[in-house]
Amino acid sequence: QVQLVESGGGLVQAGGSLRLSCAASGRTFGRYTMGWFRQAPGKEREFVGGILRSGGSTTYADSVKGRFTISRDNAKNTVYLQMNSLKPEDTAVYYCTARQGYYSGMSRLYDYWGQGTQVTVSS
Repeated sequence: QVQLVESGGGLVQAGGSLRLSCAASGRTFGRYTMGWFRQAPGKEREFVGGILRSGGSTTYADSVKGRFTISRDNAKNTVYLQMNSLKPEDTAVYYCTARQGYYSGMSRLYDYWGQGTQVTVSS
């Protein structure tokens, strides 16, 4: 069992930056591929990106590639989402998620989810 708690959301102007954190409970954090999803009002949940267990490989949605960076610190049981050059269309609730196996863009394949943190980007 893994519990995930996101933090770091807030209100930022377009062009600004935010860093989200996701703290995981338990001693098995290093076994999990971590993902970030987001969901805007009235829209489906969207894959943002993922990072493999070792942190040596990441993948990103085209919409955030070059602006967002995912990293992890297995010693701290924490995964990060650094968001730069934010746009109003990045406004959403951001979720941290975990699964065993390779990263996937399909939310139903993830086993554990955080409660989400709101990111609002003003124009």
